[in-house]
Amino acid sequence: MPNPTLQQAIKEAYAAAPTDVVVLETLELRHPSFSVPVRLVRDTQDWSLTLESDAPADPGEAVMFVGYAFAIEVPPVEDGAQPQAVVAIDNVSAEIVLEIEAAVTTAEPIELTYRPYLSTDTTGPQMDPPLHLVITQITANVMQITARATYGDYTNRKFPNREYTLTEFPGLVAAT
Repeated sequence: MPNPTLQQAIKEAYAAAPTDVVVLETLELRHPSFSVPVRLVRDTQDWSLTLESDAPADPGEAVMFVGYAFAIEVPPVEDGAQPQAVVAIDNVSAEIVLEIEAAVTTAEPIELTYRPYLSTDTTGPQMDPPLHLVITQITANVMQITARATYGDYTNRKFPNREYTLTEFPGLVAAT
């Protein structure tokens, strides 16, 4: 099934597989306890890549993604199913493991963003919008981090999610 969020250039790169264009898959992990977001690119070298203008952290800025070996199974969009992505990051550094261990002791979830780039165009991700997920399960050891992520818990959000306050809606006050 075609993915409407992918840009035309990356669709062509997937279809034609040119030898001079590399698809750079990236992961960004965010949590309030992290000193900075953890940014990884599936490559043997580091890349400076520009984030989208509405990114959750450092919007519109060129940031460094560290080359790492990882695998991600991007969830397909299916009706009636809660899609899950499975992520495995190999040979993790002690710094990343310490950040993850600190994050799992809090109630705040770890957020994950998946962005594909092209080696010939690092000015922005080739997916609009990028895939934003929430990690629901994570395990870490000295060799690998494995995580499952979903789109979030929409079924337990309060409804309506907008608070009708007197400051925003002064007409709520009964006339006397």
